[in-house]
Amino acid sequence: MTAENLIVKKRDKQKLNENEIRFLVNGFISGEVTDYQMAALLMAIYFNGMTFEETCLLTQTMIESGERVNLDHLNQFPIDKHSTGGVGDKVSIVLAPLVATADVAVPMMSGRGLGHSGGTLDKLEAIPGFRTDLSLKEFVSLLEKNAVAMIGQTHEIVPADQKIYALRDSTGTVPSIPLIVASILSKKIAEGAKALVLDVKTGKGAFFREYNQSLELAKAIITTADKFNVKTSALMTAMDQPLGFAVGNWLETREAILALQGQGPKDLIEITLALGAEMLIQAGVSYDHGEAHKTLTDSLSNGRALEKFIRIVELQGGDVSVVEDPDRYPRSRHHLSIRSNRTGFVHSIDALKIGLLSRDLGAGRRRMSDDIDYSAGIVLQKKQGDQVEKGESLAQIYYSSNLESETIKEKFFEAVEILSTPNQIKPLILKHLSRHDSGDWDEN
Repeated sequence: MTAENLIVKKRDKQKLNENEIRFLVNGFISGEVTDYQMAALLMAIYFNGMTFEETCLLTQTMIESGERVNLDHLNQFPIDKHSTGGVGDKVSIVLAPLVATADVAVPMMSGRGLGHSGGTLDKLEAIPGFRTDLSLKEFVSLLEKNAVAMIGQTHEIVPADQKIYALRDSTGTVPSIPLIVASILSKKIAEGAKALVLDVKTGKGAFFREYNQSLELAKAIITTADKFNVKTSALMTAMDQPLGFAVGNWLETREAILALQGQGPKDLIEITLALGAEMLIQAGVSYDHGEAHKTLTDSLSNGRALEKFIRIVELQGGDVSVVEDPDRYPRSRHHLSIRSNRTGFVHSIDALKIGLLSRDLGAGRRRMSDDIDYSAGIVLQKKQGDQVEKGESLAQIYYSSNLESETIKEKFFEAVEILSTPNQIKPLILKHLSRHDSGDWDEN
């Protein structure tokens, strides 16, 4: 058995067996399979796909490449949520502490932002001192103390995924459904989650822009997770315009804090409560969405969710004072107000272009090794469907780079379209899927 022969086999659309997949993954970790050989294999998978059985074998092999957390001793049922990524998506920062107030454990292992899409870890680390680089021992200890932990992938968990993902990112093979499924599920299963709720984005700012591709991804994750006895459901949500108003690490964290105070944007609250309700049902602590929705809404209104988040920050070394008083946070060197050049209605806000502008301001990365400016970003003041007068403020821009203000304005107006008539706004939550059922979303 050689890597060359197996690459040719997958190139020619043949199925790899268990021993062959183990040989390739374990060989890549040990160095016996080279970067260029794995890159060739990934490209073959990108074009030819993998069968369901191959995807399950790849997921299992990746799980076995590192340690696996056992959370059976916890008093609460451990459940996690995963988003396929978008612009302004700060849901996890609100959702994790909120769900953890409802007698559920939330072992949340998140990622960093790359390209136009932001990452939960970067938003949390915008809080001075906040640690996400915790060991598995610290991770479990936090779950025992506070029923929630929000960390990054450690070298102990699925090292195969870390190495393979870095190669996927540099070879254009990230958007491969079997590779995405194995990457997501290997981490979620290894972290100890017994159930999973997915937020699968679709639209201009999503990983997969086409609805049918997003739907295929959701179904693939659900059916593969079922093979590992991880009960999984999904909400498909629209990502044509940014979620909420803030785009950029600290700006999004600040907006999440407002949401935990019960003052968050309507769209952010809607998705958070819907995902949270689904998590409570999956965990068996609520029996229907109405009951779960009320439980979570009460935790927002009575301050328990905010208290839980403050406790997360405290336990993970963050500066609690900026959570309690966000105005203490250091400001960017430059502040630019963008005003409308005409009267009309906001017809569309291209989430992808807004995300790329935020990246150019310093809030994102082109490569994983890039530094980011935590305070940089955009705060929209109008969203799709809103009426606007000429000269009225559309957004506030925060940055410390040397980017010219005219360039910023030009890129912003490439992303925002204002017309004389309003646009029809499609629903935010498009579909609900589970192993045995799928249909239009109805939280009741």
